[in-house]
Amino acid sequence: MRRRWGFAVAAAVAMLLFVSAVLASSAPDAAYLQSFDKWKAELVEDLRTNWLSLAGLFWLKAGENSFGTDAANGIVFPKGPAHAGVFELQGSDVIVKFSPEAHAVVDGKPVTTVKLQPDVSDNPTIVEMGSLRIKAIVRGQRIGIRLKDLDSDVAKNYRGPVFFPLDLSYRVTATWVPADGKKTVDVPNVLGDSTATPVAGTVVFKIDGQEVRLTDLGGNPAKGLSFVFNDLTSKTDTYPGGRFLETDPVVNGTVVIDFNRAYNPPCAVTPYATCPLAPKENRLAVAIPAGEKYDRTHGHH
Repeated sequence: MRRRWGFAVAAAVAMLLFVSAVLASSAPDAAYLQSFDKWKAELVEDLRTNWLSLAGLFWLKAGENSFGTDAANGIVFPKGPAHAGVFELQGSDVIVKFSPEAHAVVDGKPVTTVKLQPDVSDNPTIVEMGSLRIKAIVRGQRIGIRLKDLDSDVAKNYRGPVFFPLDLSYRVTATWVPADGKKTVDVPNVLGDSTATPVAGTVVFKIDGQEVRLTDLGGNPAKGLSFVFNDLTSKTDTYPGGRFLETDPVVNGTVVIDFNRAYNPPCAVTPYATCPLAPKENRLAVAIPAGEKYDRTHGHH
């Protein structure tokens, strides 16, 4: 009996030591926490500056598109003059004619008429109109106007992202499998469009003992890979369309994939973004409860 009891105690001690070792290996150290907090702060700053401040997205029709706060306009702005001017879409060119009360400024100079260079050009035109910023964007065959408000209450009142508890078991070392340089993947977006995106290669790793593959989307192995993916948590806890994830450069055929740094696309916080969604190649049949969560009651779809 005493020997059996001794075996039981020894087994319990061994199990405790094993569990302690596992927990220790999954617990982040101070350097990791500091690095993660810095990354998270940069993520929040980007959201506040570039996405939460968005105040409108308006697709132009051919010809004249009047704009201003008056409801009779073709495009209704949330603030500014009642009749601020007209966007004229001529083929792929956007000419904007401002009314005097718009007090529009480009590069520090007042303007009444200006051709807007879109966001896909080397030098996109940014029009200032009070706290508003106006820019032309091109998405596939669509040409639109994106509006930003530097005095946005949404940006001011943002409470910050919510993450799963940090878990280093979801920080894995993956094997890098380069593509042949000719492969593309069709990446859908929230507008219903699809873009053929160059693929540098695929990463292969294991999650909970199951082999998983993720296809890089437009990354560079020498600088870092880029993914849009979703997993089984997208049905309950994470953004349904997929999350973003970047890595450090590939070194000696391997790369670290840290799902604790998986984050939501801007579409999770604003209806005025045009985010890519996870392609079919990156819709994973495993649950990855790490990284940013998604609040279905307050978020955007």
